[in-house]
Amino acid sequence: MTEQNNALPDDADSFNPAASSLAGQVDRAVMDELLSIRSSIDNIDATLVFLLAERFKATQKVGILKATHKLPAGDPGRESAQIARLRRLAEDAHLDPAFAEKFLNFIISEVIRHHEAIAEDHQISRRQA
Repeated sequence: MTEQNNALPDDADSFNPAASSLAGQVDRAVMDELLSIRSSIDNIDATLVFLLAERFKATQKVGILKATHKLPAGDPGRESAQIARLRRLAEDAHLDPAFAEKFLNFIISEVIRHHEAIAEDHQISRRQA
């Protein structure tokens, strides 16, 4: 087995799914199984990225609606309900609910940051009109 290039790719097109610092150090059958499992992980990661992009497209629309009607960027009641809901879903899926909550809190903070930026842009546009 030959040594693989371990450098990080410059872009998604140069991604080498067989890149590994383990190449040449483990049995070929083990490496093949590892690469097969990693291929599934790579597909899941790509799906997560596209799902997050779709989610942020939807929250962008929410941000525009909130800015148009001068609503606050955050909605603590909604956020609490979503966190409780995702914790229950995580438990049902045998995923650590604390991890799910941390992940959702990160997403919520990004959404609020985007909503605040949209509101600021909206205010600037109104002043210029």
